Amino acid sequence: MSRPEDTLPPDLFYNDHESQKYTTSSRIQTIQTAMTQRALSLLALPYPSLVLDIGCGSGLSGESLTASDHTWIGMDISASMLAVALDRETSGDMFLADIGQGVPFRPGTFDAAISISAIQWLCNADSSDVSATGRLSRFFEGLYAALKRGGKAVLQFYPKNEVQRGMITSAAIRAGFGAGLLEDDPGTKNVKVYLVLTVGAGAEKGGASDVTNVVRGMEGVDVIDERRKGRGGGRGGDGEGRKGSKDWILRKKEQGKNRGKVVKADSKYTGRKRRPAF
Repeated sequence: MSRPEDTLPPDLFYNDHESQKYTTSSRIQTIQTAMTQRALSLLALPYPSLVLDIGCGSGLSGESLTASDHTWIGMDISASMLAVALDRETSGDMFLADIGQGVPFRPGTFDAAISISAIQWLCNADSSDVSATGRLSRFFEGLYAALKRGGKAVLQFYPKNEVQRGMITSAAIRAGFGAGLLEDDPGTKNVKVYLVLTVGAGAEKGGASDVTNVVRGMEGVDVIDERRKGRGGGRGGDGEGRKGSKDWILRKKEQGKNRGKVVKADSKYTGRKRRPAF
């Protein structure tokens, strides 16, 4: 059975018929509510907060946010889904937007963010001039900026395979997040994957030196931060990931390509040290 994201882009797949069908399904409503409650339990917000609902659809996840006394703003690429949300008089503010083009809010706007069954759509390039890596980079960089210092995000998604899972988690880590993965019902066809992200919380919470400390304290979440692998102990160290090394230069060039910048082609001289001149 083909996955929805393999058939059409989300704004075309979720037309008027599919949007109504999705929203009125009692099975979908039950699953959506359970996953939103799971995401909220991982966020563990201590007080009513301003939450971004990424891929809010027809507002099913927003209902759980409202019931938990949170104020929320939603964004979705499907006009039909948002029309259903308006018909249902959903309480949150929502707008039409493509998360693959970024998260268009002022820096530090949100306390937290959630997403239910949405971000796997970013892994599909709908045309030859659009790359999945570029869309993922724009999304996670925009989300990182939109969250307050110490903010968290929980993004539930259905990865097609390990390659797709790696694409998503790597893009989040490159954007600066501390990251962890949680699987509910692992090894079954009902497995649900949650990507738990944190923005550095400050030195007093142990977050400035290693933002993954916040993730590491969450029950059942495996830390997947790979930023220090193969880098000789982190930034500024003597490993091959230090600033100015060939590994660092290649990584920066790849980031530039993903952002649509023009970068010089690699050659045998890339990253080569010049001899001292006297």
